[in-house]
Amino acid sequence: MRALTLVSDRKIELADQAAPPPPGDGEVQIGVKAVALNHLDLWGFRGMAFAKRKLPLVVGAEASGEIAAVGPGVTGFKAGDPAVMYGAMTCGTCKACREGRDNLCENVGGIMGFHLDGFARERLNLPARLVIPVPKGVSMIDAACAPIGFATVQHMLFDNAKLEPGETILVQAGGSGIGTAAIKMAKAIGCTVITTVGDDDKAAKAKALGADHVINYRTQRFETITRKLTNKKGVDVVFEHVGGEGFNGSLLVLKRGGRLVTCGATAGPTVQFNLMQLFQQQYRIIGSFGASMRNIRDSLAKMAGGLTPVIDTEVPVAELERGLARLESRQVFGKIVVRF
Repeated sequence: MRALTLVSDRKIELADQAAPPPPGDGEVQIGVKAVALNHLDLWGFRGMAFAKRKLPLVVGAEASGEIAAVGPGVTGFKAGDPAVMYGAMTCGTCKACREGRDNLCENVGGIMGFHLDGFARERLNLPARLVIPVPKGVSMIDAACAPIGFATVQHMLFDNAKLEPGETILVQAGGSGIGTAAIKMAKAIGCTVITTVGDDDKAAKAKALGADHVINYRTQRFETITRKLTNKKGVDVVFEHVGGEGFNGSLLVLKRGGRLVTCGATAGPTVQFNLMQLFQQQYRIIGSFGASMRNIRDSLAKMAGGLTPVIDTEVPVAELERGLARLESRQVFGKIVVRF
């Protein structure tokens, strides 16, 4: 079978690999149909692994596919069923896993495509407990964006930030895969959405997506405009995944008691901020990483209801590096998906 394999930093090869054996007890075999790209893939491609890994490594942390075979003891799946896969090898037995907080697994074996062989291969075996059925009417391309792209946003906005209808939210980098999802999810419950983008073309697209106010952060100060739009009160929630120099600006536009939820640091992982501002304004800063199985199910249900991801580009499997280059260029608006 074919597999996309990272053989060295910034070098991926499409090569033949031995097909997996029949699935064992409690396993299913999945035929992969689509792989969605994330900054996690870009970090791995650049060699920015945060734990030891062995190369060559099959890439791909987020994907959809169809059940090809089921192993002994598996119920609830049959050959041909569409499915998505959880992106980390959790233990399933620790307290966090038992409580449904899969992304806080105490004994996680690693992230697929980053520490462990990932999903960018034609077939693989996986424990059935890490596989989620895809509802009818959801395409494989859209479903591929559920396990990380949509589910991360679901977890950030509703589990962590506790976003409520009618609130005002600032979505940083609204043209990204998770930024576009955040705009759509917030608008779906009646929030006022302010978002930042890096150029006027993205501004027009974000406006068309439903954002109420769009700020080009390269030509305008988002802090000044956001304060003005909220009559100097500030926003209820900031959806932050950029870090770097803009982090303090994100704090500045929060109202008293506001919530900032963050899952990324694409502009830099280190920030300094004023602790007096933090406690005097009673801000809540919430770190968020990944998602639970429940978040993925909820994301797929939203897709089935018509709230679908924004797809920037689809590329064939042999052109994965073109997709990564587009993601790295920051010209992307939405998700990039690789078709198998």
